[in-house]
Amino acid sequence: MRTGDPLPALGDVLAALDTGLWHWDTAAGLVTVDAVTARLLGLPAEQITLTEAQIRARLHPVDWNEITGVVQLAVAEGTLAEVRIRIMDDQNRVVRVVRSRSKPSFDRARKAYVLTGSLQEVTEPAPGTPAGRSAVTGDWRRSREAFLLDAGRALAEARSTQEVLRVAANLSMPGFSPDGLAVFGVEGDRLTIIGHHGHEPGSDNPFTYMPLDTDYPAAEVVRTGRAVYLSSPEQYKARYPLTWPLAQRFGRQSWAFLPLTASGRTMGAWLAAFAYPVAFTPDERSVLTTVARMLAQALSRAGTAESERALSEGLQRTMLPKLGPSIPGMSITARYVPTGGGLQVGGDWYDVIPLPCGRFALVIGDVQGHDVRAAGLMGQLRIALRAYASEGHRPDAVLSRASRFLHGIGETDPAELRFATCLYVEVDPVSGVLEAARAGHPEPVIRMADGTVLARPTAGGLPLGIDPDADYPTTRFVLESGETMLVCTDGLIETGGHDLETGWQRLRTLLEEHKGTQEELADALVQAVHGPSSHHTTGPLADRREDDIAMVLLCRQGEGCGCGAETDTVRPPVRRTMLTVAQAEPERVSVARQQLRELLHDWSSPDQVDSAVLLLSEMLTNVLVHTDTDALLLAEVTDGPDGRRMRVEVTDSGDDLPHLRRPGELASSGRGLVLIELLSHAWGIAPRGTGKSIWFELYETEGAGPR
Repeated sequence: MRTGDPLPALGDVLAALDTGLWHWDTAAGLVTVDAVTARLLGLPAEQITLTEAQIRARLHPVDWNEITGVVQLAVAEGTLAEVRIRIMDDQNRVVRVVRSRSKPSFDRARKAYVLTGSLQEVTEPAPGTPAGRSAVTGDWRRSREAFLLDAGRALAEARSTQEVLRVAANLSMPGFSPDGLAVFGVEGDRLTIIGHHGHEPGSDNPFTYMPLDTDYPAAEVVRTGRAVYLSSPEQYKARYPLTWPLAQRFGRQSWAFLPLTASGRTMGAWLAAFAYPVAFTPDERSVLTTVARMLAQALSRAGTAESERALSEGLQRTMLPKLGPSIPGMSITARYVPTGGGLQVGGDWYDVIPLPCGRFALVIGDVQGHDVRAAGLMGQLRIALRAYASEGHRPDAVLSRASRFLHGIGETDPAELRFATCLYVEVDPVSGVLEAARAGHPEPVIRMADGTVLARPTAGGLPLGIDPDADYPTTRFVLESGETMLVCTDGLIETGGHDLETGWQRLRTLLEEHKGTQEELADALVQAVHGPSSHHTTGPLADRREDDIAMVLLCRQGEGCGCGAETDTVRPPVRRTMLTVAQAEPERVSVARQQLRELLHDWSSPDQVDSAVLLLSEMLTNVLVHTDTDALLLAEVTDGPDGRRMRVEVTDSGDDLPHLRRPGELASSGRGLVLIELLSHAWGIAPRGTGKSIWFELYETEGAGPR
């Protein structure tokens, strides 16, 4: 052909390129093919119009099913539809593989597709070979992209090395899938097996701890960082004659060894072995290389996560104590739940410290933050508290010294200044007396033998580390037989978007209704915060981040405690609360009223509850107004043969006894005892060695009236 001559006809060009043309109208169900296309389909080389059934009989059934999806996708994206198709003979054998390219359009009026395209034979993989039986079907490019997206998503979700290996073993690559996989790692100057798939157990022994200078493909990949592709056993034997006997017994036909590179470092090698010959075309090598990169990143992430988990578990074992031997008459159950992010360790902790004379100290606290710095400060503070307690200091002195210690650490580096909340309780197991000092921590909660739950008001000071001269007053109360005390960090209360009030209501219901053992109660409390039900009880706050949880249950064994102790039959069941109202704290009168209402939460007569609260206010106010001493409240509910009885007693150290008077209408005082006489079933004034006590009783027995 000379320059300037007209171009040859299109048909002649296509015939010279051995490319056929075809036209398909799905509404009519007919396909028109030219002579080249007919020959490629295994028919006489002449133009002919065929039905869809006749065309379908010449194609592999899987390929025919994929054509529809490829055509629909091409119409939606406005692109070409490219499909590789296997042509079958009468004996259902693959005679050739062809590539079809078309530009489909959709006729909305007829609701049909119209396609005109070309057909050309593909020489790779070679027809009739085992590779040809698994040739790529459908659009190779789209199949590859879809596979890589799925593989990347699955590998990104794998959380451990075993999960990564399981995902890699289940990868189904487009057109060529290995039936044997192995992942090699490096330890020092030796090759190790991290995991394998498609091999018999024990078959990896010859490859374990293989020196890196061995004439083995995986060792060469690690040394050089370059992939090795072996398309046939002959290639393998020629390049690696020394290690060929190790691979020969597996019966594979093709091998691909690819480097696993992360952060610029070759961390190992990936072996993909095939039971049939693979030519390793550029497309196939591209897929294998991409999978190897994703696999390396997934293994690196999994290894880092496993190291962090091991470090977290080690820190927890080191920093959290073992509860030790059982304490006569008492039982202790504890739980620690990390926040779930990062190193899974933070500033929450609990401790049980043995003290002289059979006593012990129960400590729980929370250092600000959820990082390694918080965990380190927590460890230092825990050791300091143990040291101060072992020296014999009282609870207030222990917290004062600890606050000074933590403040001193912050002075050396103001940028790292942290504070900590803490609750320190000294326990006498024999008498059940508890002396508590609190530094900005949530108050303890008491679950009584009958299931009644009360928050125990406890005097407190600033969190540790803020003011080195802070004062931490001590509150004394008694843990009665069958009662359980709950102390926890704020994570148990506020996790899930709750504040102190709504979070406490969530836990209070569980505490009151629980009927199982103490261990089951601890698990139930954690489950209420982190279990499935917590997703339906989220709090009102927008910030719903999780927090560390530390929790301790201290039970004085007796009836209703759930510890398995024998029932206490000597004394009737008692529900009791005690509270001190100091002259300098008149606002605690309202706390006393709330305590009494919670104590009488199931009292049958609301009028009697209102009367008891009114009389309590009168008695406490009289002490604060007419004396210069503090008032001690003791309120208890007991079961008797005639029903329950409520007794409220207020004691002070004043010497003057009150007297019953008949005040006039204009008198401003003198009505307190009158109200007590009118509203109570029984009352009295009892002189003490120092001071006095005023008490009254109300009976729940129906029909009983004041005397």
